[in-house]
Amino acid sequence: MTLLLPALQSPTGPAASREAARFGDLSLTYGDLAVASTALAARIADAGRVAVWATPTPETVIAVVAALRAGVPVVPLNPRTGESELAHILADSAPTAVLAGPDDELPPGLERLRQVTVDARTAAPSGAPDDIGEAGPEDPALIVYTSGTTGPPKGAVLPRRAVAASLDALEDAWGWTGDDVLVHALPLFHVHGLILGVLGPLRRGGSVRHLGKFSPDGVARELGSGGTMLFGVPTMYHRLAEALDGWAGDAERDSLTRALSGARLLVSGSAALPVHDHERIAAATGRRVIERYGMTETLMNTGIRADGAPRPGTVGPPLAGVELRLAEEDGTVLDEPGAIGEIQVRGPNLFTGYLNRPDATAAAHTTDGWFRTGDVGTVDPDGYVTIVGRKATDLIKSGGYKIGAGEIENVLLAHPGVREVAVTGEEDPDLGERVVAWVVATDPDSPPPAEELTDRVAAHLAPHKRPRTVRYLDALPRNDLGKIMKRSLRA
Repeated sequence: MTLLLPALQSPTGPAASREAARFGDLSLTYGDLAVASTALAARIADAGRVAVWATPTPETVIAVVAALRAGVPVVPLNPRTGESELAHILADSAPTAVLAGPDDELPPGLERLRQVTVDARTAAPSGAPDDIGEAGPEDPALIVYTSGTTGPPKGAVLPRRAVAASLDALEDAWGWTGDDVLVHALPLFHVHGLILGVLGPLRRGGSVRHLGKFSPDGVARELGSGGTMLFGVPTMYHRLAEALDGWAGDAERDSLTRALSGARLLVSGSAALPVHDHERIAAATGRRVIERYGMTETLMNTGIRADGAPRPGTVGPPLAGVELRLAEEDGTVLDEPGAIGEIQVRGPNLFTGYLNRPDATAAAHTTDGWFRTGDVGTVDPDGYVTIVGRKATDLIKSGGYKIGAGEIENVLLAHPGVREVAVTGEEDPDLGERVVAWVVATDPDSPPPAEELTDRVAAHLAPHKRPRTVRYLDALPRNDLGKIMKRSLRA
């Protein structure tokens, strides 16, 4: 198997002086990271499985890279995880050690594990061996826990094969090279922030600059000083669009505009980016944000190509090596134009299964080997995929129609009086489900009338898609990735 992180094989090789990762004023070259990770790999080689207290710091990068180089599976832990969820993850994954920074305060439950301190400011011992054997392609690289929206979180076992396949497919789609400098501020305990955002640049021999905490001025600073790519979630791009609008005429706005205009790629993922924000950013910068579609169990499935046509509202065609189809609830494969069905995928990007859950693994796959994503979408004649939403929360069956929440949300977001919106279905004795819009008004003291909003949807889409109920909120509930938690609204 090709080495997962080839640029780190030698601390004195030709790439040693190149910057690998930067967090604030602390920069790690490939030589620094090779030596530090090799020394740490030797300390944990017999650990069996390790947990990493995944703070947005260089210590997390060193810890994860060391474990991968030692062939030891990594369980990234969200530092904001609650006590009961953390206890479940530890009991289920059974790590023998936890890797954390010198200043990290670990919660109860981790004290029984061997504590391994990782300090990015402390030089690794000289003379550490630089010859580390690679594990096999099917050996687990990471065990990443799902959000647990339908029960206790499940550990998705991601083999090295899946990590390499997804990152190489993105290299093909985006022309990703060692010259790229990626800017992001995503958490490092999930696929988007850790695998794409950290391992992606390292596999290419490029660089990642992590902001620590997202801010428009941080994005402007790093993209304006050599950054070529930006990875973010819709909440971040919404805030960038707001900054471009709100800083009109200011030096800060001009700096942000120049930085975004000069980026090679602006990529959004983890949830759908509203068309309204697509258009605002494009109007201000002349650059289009592109989207891709993936999930914990599959890594990356589709993506707009760098040399392809940007199409707001879609997530592009399947990536190299990925097969994708739509299916009805009874398993019927859908291939007619405009069909709406569950997205199912297969390919080298898939996980090997849920840890300790053969029942859940079997239930997540069809009898002919396709993974059931639980997402609903459509496929254009040219292969571009549009995500309608999650089957459980975003597909509304009302009056005999299948209605996708996303298209209604995009229409409402284009109303100047709507700052944020979420659309859900609610049980209705006549319709089966009725459409409900949860609205955060631009001016809370003067929200747009409900009738005005429902009429807008009926005029732009179709009368049966109009919300039957409009509810006003001060804010929408969101998780750590900025995704709207629709189950909380429905509850």
